[in-house]
Amino acid sequence: MDELRKQLFYEQKNGYDLISADEHVAAEEYCRSYIDFLNDSRTEREAVINAIRLAREQGFVEYQPGMALTPGMKVYSCNRGKALMLAVIGKRSLADGVVIAGAHIDSPRLDLKQIPVYETDELCYFRTHYYGGIKKYQWVTIPLELHGVVVLKNGEVVDVRIGREPGEPRFVITDLLPHLAKDQMKKTMSEGISGESLNIIIGSVPYADEGKDRVKLAVLSVLNDMYGIAEEDFLSAELTAVPAFDACEIGLDRSMIGGYGHDDRVCAYAELKAIFDVKDPVRTCVCILADKEETGSDGVSGMQSRAFDTFMEDLCAAQNVDVRRCFEKSFCLSADVTAAFDPLYPDVSEKRSEAKFNYGMGISKFTGARGKSGTSDASAEVVAYLRRLFDKAGVVWQMAELGKVDQGGGGTIAMFMANRNIDTIDAGVPVMSMHAPFELVAKLDCYMTYKGVLAAYSDD
Repeated sequence: MDELRKQLFYEQKNGYDLISADEHVAAEEYCRSYIDFLNDSRTEREAVINAIRLAREQGFVEYQPGMALTPGMKVYSCNRGKALMLAVIGKRSLADGVVIAGAHIDSPRLDLKQIPVYETDELCYFRTHYYGGIKKYQWVTIPLELHGVVVLKNGEVVDVRIGREPGEPRFVITDLLPHLAKDQMKKTMSEGISGESLNIIIGSVPYADEGKDRVKLAVLSVLNDMYGIAEEDFLSAELTAVPAFDACEIGLDRSMIGGYGHDDRVCAYAELKAIFDVKDPVRTCVCILADKEETGSDGVSGMQSRAFDTFMEDLCAAQNVDVRRCFEKSFCLSADVTAAFDPLYPDVSEKRSEAKFNYGMGISKFTGARGKSGTSDASAEVVAYLRRLFDKAGVVWQMAELGKVDQGGGGTIAMFMANRNIDTIDAGVPVMSMHAPFELVAKLDCYMTYKGVLAAYSDD
């Protein structure tokens, strides 16, 4: 009976029971470089800048339309500074399809409104509009940094970055003291802090003169001294408040990483490292770092735009290939995070199907909600292909699902890739406290996601 059970039952194993000591060391080294990337990539713009810098160090060059493409060439195309596509040209024609890994580099945050500065009761604030799905109460009473760009009327771009370096001032959103919060505490968690109350305090000292809004004047004077901007320049600015937390190791065993922006920069970095490490691929490898996923993938830098199609049409044209023929024979890993089972909140999870820490890369056949709405639902053939591929490459992996049926749900870029007639499946790192200002991942799962993407890129 034991042999029969072994033969017929599906049994998952903890990844640390499967990997060697050498691979454990490799996972630690990989995660150290990921922490550095995450700490320096607080927004999608910064992630693109850092990715391009790393790509150039690896021999990638900016793609120019009409450029001759030969096997082994490494090219990239930047989409308006907010999204990025990279490719390593394979030995076979693009008519045989390409291998794509697509992640997003935007994360939930607080964006400043276009007329954000105001003074009330001799305190100065920034008004904000939250971006992506957040629990608003998690964003009060934590230190915040300010990142982004201000574009002056003459077109000059001013980079703003306050609070990242030691000794720089940081910002905060205040909350009621419990002694006066009797009425607030009666509200639901979603009502206790409203979107319009997520206002960031930025100053309290008045300008040394007479007149109204003296604190606002003093604050704007500081910004003008630092960056040469005036209040009107906020009209053409993209400024973002993000948590002022460094990514760090979590646990006495240092087996986890806590930080802001794991969703989805943990998968974006896995893709980057994999496309840097792939050697002489048979099929052309493409890496996508997309924007706007947290708000539906709309916009010129999102996966619903034609930017990716244009890049692929250019590559195909260089080999006289119809891009539609290329797409229909291509494969895409939609490398996005999935929910990790949290023993503190078991009621929302279907424990048998939800991903767990240290069980490897999570494969999600479908995402969506309410009857799989908003998902591409990968075919059984695609899942079987990944099973063969990952087992052959020694990738520790697990199947994953986003909570109990009817409990909730979510989406990724997978359906937008599948709508292009590309076989697509979601696979990525399991995350606890997803969309919180401080998310949690397991090191082993991060490394196995990199290893899984590399296996896809290296397959013939």
